Amino acid sequence: MIRIYNTLTQQKETFTPIEPGKVRMYVCGMTVYDFCHLGHARVLVAFDVVTRYLRNRGYDVTYVRNITDIDDKILRRAEENAEPYTELTGRMIAAMHEDESRLGVLTPDAEPCATDYIDEIIAMINTLIESGHAYAADNGDVYFAVESFEGYGKLSKKKLEDLLAGARVDVEAAKRCPADFALWKAADEGEVSWSSPWGNGRPGWHIECSAMSTRCLGDTFDIHGGGPDLLFPHHENEIAQSECATGHTFVNTWMHAGAIRVNKEKMSKSLGNFFTIREILETYPPEVVRFFLVSSHYRSQVDYSEDNLAEAGRSLARLYHALRGVAPANSDDVPETEHDRRFVELMDDDFNCAGAISVLHAAANDINQHRREGREDDARNVAAVMVRLGGVLGLLQQDPDVFFQADTGGQLSAEDIEAQIQARADARKAKDFAGADRIRDELARQGIVLDDSREGTSWRRS
Repeated sequence: MIRIYNTLTQQKETFTPIEPGKVRMYVCGMTVYDFCHLGHARVLVAFDVVTRYLRNRGYDVTYVRNITDIDDKILRRAEENAEPYTELTGRMIAAMHEDESRLGVLTPDAEPCATDYIDEIIAMINTLIESGHAYAADNGDVYFAVESFEGYGKLSKKKLEDLLAGARVDVEAAKRCPADFALWKAADEGEVSWSSPWGNGRPGWHIECSAMSTRCLGDTFDIHGGGPDLLFPHHENEIAQSECATGHTFVNTWMHAGAIRVNKEKMSKSLGNFFTIREILETYPPEVVRFFLVSSHYRSQVDYSEDNLAEAGRSLARLYHALRGVAPANSDDVPETEHDRRFVELMDDDFNCAGAISVLHAAANDINQHRREGREDDARNVAAVMVRLGGVLGLLQQDPDVFFQADTGGQLSAEDIEAQIQARADARKAKDFAGADRIRDELARQGIVLDDSREGTSWRRS
């Protein structure tokens, strides 16, 4: 039985979906005003693994991940770029899809955009006003009345009285309570806006997710996920407005991925330690970056550093080394093994990916042992298991030679390397062994390792 740590109850719970055999999951996606950064990659990969594993365990998963395509940041960036906001968001959505594809992230079953759900957002706000949980202010905004929801703070464990005590004195005069938050923002003349019963404006950030998630998955669904910075106020506000609008429990299980730190400091633009996914992929192969993110438990903080990424590359290379030169057996012909059972045991325990990676290394050790003993069929069977389990994590699906020869840019091309290997072969044929050695040494200085065998010379990037 799968057990998941529920942020709401702060403990692991046996996962029991609302509808047997089916899982409905919503994850807060990107606000598309800039390229995705490493923190986004953390969330993308974490919930991709959750989706893959649930499906592997036989669940029919409906995975919804939204896009916020209207927001103050988007409008400011579009104005800075002197371009329509739709051109900015369209370009950033395309870039996001490129980044997630390179990281091996599967496409969600639905990817709703906020601007496509304006009618649903307005309808939900109307319901909240009619039930006394929201009010239209004199300035044209509409606010959620936080004091009207008795359970406010149950996710973040924050008490409303503490929030009010710490509120700024210069709160907006239009609010009845300092903790109230905007459901609808009035637009100034000339700003991007939609018509509503309260005048032209655009939705607040929190209401977007409530409208999209309940429309796509129903009033109550199984799992809601996101990054650690969304727990409060975003997810807290989602609960308040959704439960007041529908009268039902909003979500049964809340999951939050851990934060990214850079050299033990919080990642932020102000500290100059902010990295986009595509910047990192200029230096490291995508599967190495994915392996780096998967190797830690999804709830733990991940410390990004050159050393840690290099170690992830070495660890992944050890797995591919075990598979190199082994033709995996047909997975369907290989019965369940102890590796399979241990993998499931660990992943059933709140998606313990770090433990699952250790199973892959144990399988790699078995392959190497079988090959040393000349037991090639046993090696092929374990290789099939290793590839099968790796696929659940989105790993080890490349041909090993393709992995080892991957070019992340700024390196010798495969064509140049092959030409050097041929030149070395010609030198050896001419008995110019010193020249052949110089070619090998020069390639080694550029990170290219040559492996000689009876079949010829193969190469890999170190």
